[in-house]
Amino acid sequence: MSKFERLFNAMPDGIDCALITADVNRRYFTGMKSSAGVILVFKDKAYLIIDFRYIEVARNTVKDAEVIMQEKLFDQINELIEKHGAKTLAIESATLTVAELNMYKERINGAEIVSSSALSDAVTELRIVKDESEIEKIIKAQRIAEAAFEDILNFIKPGVTEREIGLHLDYFMLQHGAEALSFDTIALTGANTSRPHGVPGDTVVENGNFVLMDYGAMYDGYHSDMTRTVCVGNPTEKMEQIYNIVLNSQLAAIDKVKSGVSGAELDKVARDIIADAGYGKEFGHSLGHGVGMEIHEAPNASYLSKHILKENMIVTVEPGIYLPDEFGVRIEDFVVVKDTGCYNMTLAEKSLIIL
Repeated sequence: MSKFERLFNAMPDGIDCALITADVNRRYFTGMKSSAGVILVFKDKAYLIIDFRYIEVARNTVKDAEVIMQEKLFDQINELIEKHGAKTLAIESATLTVAELNMYKERINGAEIVSSSALSDAVTELRIVKDESEIEKIIKAQRIAEAAFEDILNFIKPGVTEREIGLHLDYFMLQHGAEALSFDTIALTGANTSRPHGVPGDTVVENGNFVLMDYGAMYDGYHSDMTRTVCVGNPTEKMEQIYNIVLNSQLAAIDKVKSGVSGAELDKVARDIIADAGYGKEFGHSLGHGVGMEIHEAPNASYLSKHILKENMIVTVEPGIYLPDEFGVRIEDFVVVKDTGCYNMTLAEKSLIIL
């Protein structure tokens, strides 16, 4: 069954066709990266309408949709709607702007625009569970990131700056097979490590500092995500204590992951350990999130999460403790949910590394 067929199976009755316009979703359905084009999906056929810049690649790449050269887009959409006798057209409410919605309402004739979340929800339902080829790509992205971690351990020393550490990680990943970076690399040291999403600057690593690195590589459209906190020189007793609380919290949460567990239950396992140690208020973000073609996607693991984990969903497990003006620790792996547990895709060492 093609992704397009599964898409219609995931949507409610009464929708005759769907218009996919978001770049990431277009790539998900066609396997082709582009900054333009639309996919028009009917129950029995799908079409990719794309302009001259991408037409040759599309014809050589796209397998499950008929490729049409874009000329007068809305005329072409209207002709296909008429050809298939469609009366309703679902749009991606999660990504479409109000201006785009108004344009579609004005220029698409013959089909009622369904602006509910039906299509976006159906796409999310498809993307939330990964197939084996998707998991393989994510693992390849992770291996690139892990190789960068091994390399950076030889680079970090007193006198280098956060910015230099971040750039070194970025260059290594791009040089060793990454299509792009998963997100702007976070590399922090000293008191700056207490800022969960701080921006690397000119702060210099000093003896006795933690260095926190949160980063990932992108491979063939799929992301990896990991965080490691290492120490340059000997840590204080308090630093070591905090590190071990976070590590024990993370290990307990990973041990909890399996099909049927809710995102909220998973978050609670890690949060309770940190709270029992007296640092509940210093763990202010959710435990984790999904990773795939986007660095943050469903499912979510937080105390508010309604997601129930299922086989082949992917979720990060990243507890942290952040002490303002002192230091912070975060340790992040990401795992594939299985019926009886999980497969941890992150192989990098996570016992405290002292450089």
